[in-house]
Parts: sequence; C-alpha cells; structure tokens
Amino acid sequence: MRADRLLSLLLLLQNRGLMTAPELAAELEVSVRTVYRDIEALGASGVPVRAERGPEGGYRLMEGDRTRLTGLTDAEAGSLFLAGLPGPARDLGLGAVLASAQLKVEAALPGELADQARRVRERFHLDAPAWFRDADPVPHLERISGAVWERRVLHARYRRWRGEVHREVRPLGLVLKGGIWYLVALSEDVVRTYRVSRFQAVEETGDLFTRPAGFALAAYWAESSRRMEAALRQGTARLRLSPRGQKLLPMQFGAVGVRALRGAGPPDGEGWVEVELSVESEAVATGDLLRLGTEAEVLGPPGLRQAVAGAVAVLAERYTAGR
Repeated sequence: MRADRLLSLLLLLQNRGLMTAPELAAELEVSVRTVYRDIEALGASGVPVRAERGPEGGYRLMEGDRTRLTGLTDAEAGSLFLAGLPGPARDLGLGAVLASAQLKVEAALPGELADQARRVRERFHLDAPAWFRDADPVPHLERISGAVWERRVLHARYRRWRGEVHREVRPLGLVLKGGIWYLVALSEDVVRTYRVSRFQAVEETGDLFTRPAGFALAAYWAESSRRMEAALRQGTARLRLSPRGQKLLPMQFGAVGVRALRGAGPPDGEGWVEVELSVESEAVATGDLLRLGTEAEVLGPPGLRQAVAGAVAVLAERYTAGR
C-alpha cells in the first residue's frame, strides 16, 4: 500500500507541479505527517523532490524530471468507467484505485491534453444522487460487487415489503439509478432486480456460476424499467392546471409530467390548461395529486375526482374543527 501511495504522490507532483503538504495529504487521504515521511522516502530513493519555503511554498519535482511508471493495473483499468463518479467508486471500494488510475492516465497524456483534462475536472462535476434524499446505506455493496466480478454465488437475507426472505442469487450486474444501487441477479432461474440497501446479510457459498449467454445488463435494465413504469402507471387522470401548476407538474411527476404537458390543450382566458397524466392506483394517485394543492383540479375519471374531493373534505374538516 505504501508503494502505491508513493507512486501516487510522485504522479501528483508531476501532473500538478507545486503542491503543499496539506494539499497532498487531502489528495492521498493521509495525514500531513505521513506526507512528510513519504517525501523523505522519495528523496532517499533518488527522486529529485524540491521543497520551496515560505507562504507560497510547497513541494515540486526538479525541472524536467518525469516518471514513466504509468502502467495501469487490472483493477485501475477496470475502475476508469467510474471516473466521473467518485462517490459510487468509494461505495464499491475503488476510491483509492480510481484516484491512482486517473493520475496514471493524466501522467501519460501529452502536455496540452493533460492541461485540458485538468480544466474539465475543474469546471464540470457529476453529482448522481437526487436532491433532498440521503444516500442509501449499502454495507454489503463491496462484497456484492466482488461477487459480480468473480461470478460467485451468494446466499442473501433480503428485506421485502412483506418481510424477509432467504435467497441464493447469482449476481449479474450492478446499476446506479438516481443515487440508489440495484443488483440484477439470477434467482430461481429468473432474472430479478434487488435494491442493495435492503440486503440484511450476504455470504458467499463457495460456488461459481456461468453467466447466461447473451445477457446484456443495459438492455435488461431498459426493458425492466419500461415494464415497471407500465405496470405502475395503468390509469390516466384528466387535470386542469393553473400556470403555476404547469410548472409544478414536471417537478412532482418527472418525465411523466413532462409528457403530459406536451399534449396539453390550449390555455383558457386565465392560462389554465387540460392535460392527461399517467397515474398509479387510485389511492396512490390521490396522494400524488394532492401535492399540487390548489393549482390543479381533477376532472376525471369520476372515481379519482371523488377520492380527491373526499380527501380535501377530510382535511377541511380537520383544519376547521377549532382545535
């Protein structure tokens, strides 16, 4: 581990020039004291590291010195697909590996391309999780990802809505969707999707499995997502929306709300429009539509309009009961 860290330190100085000890410590996720020891070790091994004193000082390599020790390991090469996702990389136990791989790639680039890569990193950042939601706790993710990579059968205890189940699963792939990790796995000869945060315990059985011929993770996920949305949204609500309600609809319903607005009718004299919105069951749709408040009116179907009116009546009675 120390050899890897020394190489990372060397590549940081090569790629970025002058850096302070605290900056190096932050990049390497070690203490400043450890950086001092590592700088001494590099110097003792013949690497020409120069210390510059003063408030603008730090460490840099002697002018013209460059290393060619930039070969990627298998793990580093495999981690590069997560280059824009440092958080998920850490979840998978690949944070340090990814950082090392990025340094090696940057060191191998010609000067102009290396400068461009640094500018991109400074100016663009991808934050995968959705707003106002903490990331799921995923204590078993690293073990599961190892089983995906090595085709190891797992015995898992999994929490469903109706209680816990024990399953033997053959992990085929991991998907990060809106900041939430999902496992796609074979179980009882059926490909299923599991939310990783709901695994209560995971153990390797010691057995290996053969991946199904022709299985494509991206294609499965696209089809699975389409089926899930079709299964959930089996109804259609007809709504009147105020101008503000038209702004709220995509915020509350996402892509479904955007599609509904595309088919909106012409606005009336007050700017209200009629739309048809795909919704889930009546009970779920009632709660969802109440979030639009006074900016929407449910026109149909009659059962849904009655359900929303009933919920509003209960709320009105509750808030006018003089408590």
